[in-house]
Order: sequence, then structure tokens, then C-alpha cells
Amino acid sequence: MISDYRPIVVITGASAGIGRATAVAFGRRGWRVALLARDVERLESAANAVRAAGGEAIAIATDVADHSQVEAAAQRVEREWGPIEVWINNAMAAIFSTFMETPPEDFRRATEVTYLGAVWGTLAALKRMKPRDRGTIIQIGSALAYRSIPLQSPYCGAKSALRGFTDSVRSELIHDASRVKLTMVHLSAFNTPQFDWGRNRMGKLAQPVGRIFQPELAAEAIYSAALKPQREVWVGFPAVQAIIGTRLIPGILDWWLARKAYGQQARRTLPADYRDNLYRPVPGHRDAHGRFDAHARAFSLQHWLNTRRFAAAAITLAAALAMGAWLGNRKR
Repeated sequence: MISDYRPIVVITGASAGIGRATAVAFGRRGWRVALLARDVERLESAANAVRAAGGEAIAIATDVADHSQVEAAAQRVEREWGPIEVWINNAMAAIFSTFMETPPEDFRRATEVTYLGAVWGTLAALKRMKPRDRGTIIQIGSALAYRSIPLQSPYCGAKSALRGFTDSVRSELIHDASRVKLTMVHLSAFNTPQFDWGRNRMGKLAQPVGRIFQPELAAEAIYSAALKPQREVWVGFPAVQAIIGTRLIPGILDWWLARKAYGQQARRTLPADYRDNLYRPVPGHRDAHGRFDAHARAFSLQHWLNTRRFAAAAITLAAALAMGAWLGNRKR
């Protein structure tokens, strides 16, 4: 007898960007994918992309800042499909502005979406996973959870808070001997629409700082983390640089970012008809990619080595042996 069982994943912020790319990555492996976001039209478009890839999909219009909506979405998924095996907290809201120019209500809204949205998602997932003693929760973090940058204080603050919250809950799960897994995937800069619809008070279009990667790379890292959960996963060498650099030379990075990050984050003049999605979705089609396809990379050697530890060890050993042989020949 052939089983028609398909594992179930819930993804917030799934209508565009990394969320959409991740939904398609799970769909390509035959998963049932529940997509949560606010815009119904884009949700249905993303759900159709999941179905075209080979998965099943259900689109649930949800504002993750509202705990009751997140809980209702979780109830619907389990009522219609069954137990949720993986829950991915990916939804976020960006504001590109200095802190002093950010109205309190905007700061609150961005924090409620990016931080509390993940808290409510974690709560909804744990209410179902913990009694069953199985399941995986993935928090989509950022290098900015460790190394904050200017002009994005709400986002940096929320991602840092999410890291602290996750560490606390993970310790509680360990104390309870729970087999539910909780992991964070910290990302470098990615080519997503967030730079075209984040609230912007800079007067110029926002862009990522440093090297840019395509969202499909993040999606594959997230899928891998769902199958083999680790405490943290760093995706892209810039994330490694930012995290390690903050541990070693935080003061120097403060100084460097104060002088360099402003120009890197904003160059083109903001269009007169620019609209943001802080309080309501921006109409129109958006898929996984932003406007940086010409500069974004689809491959990261760091991520490739991170997912192939044996190969990385073999390469390191071969390099060490080659260096030893070279030094030995020089001494002769």
C-alpha cells in the first residue's frame, strides 16, 4: 500500500521574498505548505507556485502581529490537514530611517510584526508540538541580530530580541526534556522586495549592505534546517563576518558603519509614488526576488561547506597536507 502522507509546514510572510522561495522549496519536496501573510492575492499566487512545484498549499490571510489571527491560522491548518511538523517564523516589517525620525507608532508596528509575530507563531506551534513531543520551529534571523547597523533600528532591535527570546525558550524545552527542536537561521543580505516596500524616510531607495544573495539560497538553508535542526545556522560569509566581527572588534565596527553604511543603504532617489507595506499590503505582484538580480549571487561557498561538513574537513586536511609538503620542500 502506497502512503499519501505529506508532512505539513507553516510559513509566515510567505507571499513574497524568502518566505515565498521557502514555500516553493518545501512544495518541490511534496510537502503540504500553509502560507500566512496579509495580501490575499499574493498569497494565492504563492500557493499556486507551491502547487506547480509539486506540493499542496493553503493560503490563510493573517496579520502575524495579532495573536488571535495566528492562533486561528494554526487551528485551521490542523483541522483541515493534521499535525504541524515544521513552523517557520519569517514575517518581518522594515523601516529605513534614523531612530529619531521614526514615529513611535511606526516603531511599535515594526516590532509587533517582526518580533511579536515570531513570538505568537512560536506560541501557536508549541501549543501543538509540545504535547506531541515532536516538531521543529525555525526562526528566520539575521546577521543584524548580532551586528546592528544604522537606519534600521526597529528591525535590528526586533531580530536581537528574537534571538534572546529563542535562547530562553530553547533552555525551557531542554529543561522539560522536550524533543521539539528550536533553531535560528541567520541570513546575510538577500535580494527580496523588502527594499521596495519597507517604510522609508531616507528620501532615497533602500538597498542591502554588502554582498547580496538570491532568496533560493536562503530557502534551501531553511529546508535543510527543518530536516536537520541545529542551534543556529549562518547563511552567507557576510553573516559569518558580521557575527564573528562583533564578538572580536565591536567598537571598530560601530565606527566603520557610522561612516560607511549610510551611503551603502541609499543611493537612488525615492520615487514620488512610493508606497510601503507597514500597515497594509502594497498592491501588485511580487515574487521571491527584488530588483537586484543583476548583482545577487545564487551560490555561497560558506553555505555549501556548512552543509557538507565531511567535504569541508577533507578540503581543510588536503590544504594542510599540501601546505606541509610545500614547507617541507622549501626547507630542503
